[in-house]
Amino acid sequence: MAAGPVNWSAANLESGVVNFLIYLGFGLFLIVPVVRAMRRTAQRERSALAAAAKANLSTEGPKAQHPRIDISSCIGCGACTVVCPEGDVLAVIAGKAAIVNGPRCIGHGLCANACPVGAIEIVMAPPSLSADLPALSPEFESSVPGLFVVGELGGLALIKNAVNQGRDCVDTVSQRLNRGPRDSEVVDVAIVGAGPGGLSASLRAIEKKLSYVTFEQGELGGTVAQYPRQKLVLTSPVEFPMHGKFRKLELSKEDLLKFWQQIARDSGLKVNAHERIDEIARGADGLFTLRSLKGSYLARTVVLALGRRGSPRKLGVPGEDLPKVMYSLIDAEAYTGKRILIVGGGDSAVEAAMGLAVQRGNRVVLSYRQSAFGRIKERNAKRLEECRRSGSIEILLESQVREIQSRTVILEARGERRELENDFVWIFAGGTPPDEFLRRVGIQLGPRDLTSEAAAEALRVA
Repeated sequence: MAAGPVNWSAANLESGVVNFLIYLGFGLFLIVPVVRAMRRTAQRERSALAAAAKANLSTEGPKAQHPRIDISSCIGCGACTVVCPEGDVLAVIAGKAAIVNGPRCIGHGLCANACPVGAIEIVMAPPSLSADLPALSPEFESSVPGLFVVGELGGLALIKNAVNQGRDCVDTVSQRLNRGPRDSEVVDVAIVGAGPGGLSASLRAIEKKLSYVTFEQGELGGTVAQYPRQKLVLTSPVEFPMHGKFRKLELSKEDLLKFWQQIARDSGLKVNAHERIDEIARGADGLFTLRSLKGSYLARTVVLALGRRGSPRKLGVPGEDLPKVMYSLIDAEAYTGKRILIVGGGDSAVEAAMGLAVQRGNRVVLSYRQSAFGRIKERNAKRLEECRRSGSIEILLESQVREIQSRTVILEARGERRELENDFVWIFAGGTPPDEFLRRVGIQLGPRDLTSEAAAEALRVA
């Protein structure tokens, strides 16, 4: 049978057009949000990759603790990227969380807590990336039996980590010690450093009724005591020996030091302040001899809580030995009406510059040898840009100090020589880590698998 003719009436045509437009509109309604979401994702990825490129991190991984992301579980929600206090450590790339600025990570662990599916855990960097760190057992014991390393010196930043490790390694010491009669001239544990790790170890020794001696080359508080005035110290709830749970999440350096001083007074803690240990040697009898310019000490075990900064790194330029040159800033309010040069590109340099810039009458110049500040906290980067725009800080990128004179400083900035009138110079070029001291003590540095029970037991019975 032949098909009948199609009735292409005006009404049918109009109805078809209307239906087509409805379907087209519905399709666009569904597609446009998807396209916009794809554009936002692409923009986030470009920003994350740009941040990594800016910091020159494309081939460099985290140096110590950092988040490990289970890609198969990650749902790409981005919660981990929002809570990190250190800036662009994490980003969502191709729908999955990724590390784009590993060296900024200091192990807060907030990303792991924020992940709704448990796809993140905080782990240590692989041995190939921690070759300049002491090889430690799970009990924080070094390759020298009876000698423990805690805190930043062992590769873990954060006050919380140092406190926990100092407490735990003294627990290990207490479990191992023979409780019989002991020589009164030999202390159970010698603690080198009175920062958070050393203080925690010392307080735990008092709690466990161990004999101890604690040394600090500076003041009680260690590296924290050298922070700039009012620098905020971010921490998390932590168990302090002889105090209990400390729950403040944000406080100033001064408040933290007052808290430690109060604990020291209440516990009767004694610290040999301004005494630097220059030599540690383990004898054939297993006892340690520690020597300083003030004396010699014997100990059954040793806890090193020195920090990683070590001695300040110098520029090696003429005039650097002048009295106006300094390497740490304690009280910015003590300097007013001065012409100041800050040298460095890290958080310490930037924070010092901003702290001095707000003091009455100061003229502050910040010199950095690189073309951009790639590794400072996001909040510092924003504040520094505000200071630059307001003119309170002059920033000289791609610049280097050539000579320091009594009244001026000579720099080379992008190929041009500049001479600045100057009253004070602060240099924040990092520090020389105590690696040579560790090697003299006999501590092995570099990659080594000490995570198995057999390896840990080998250390204990060596």
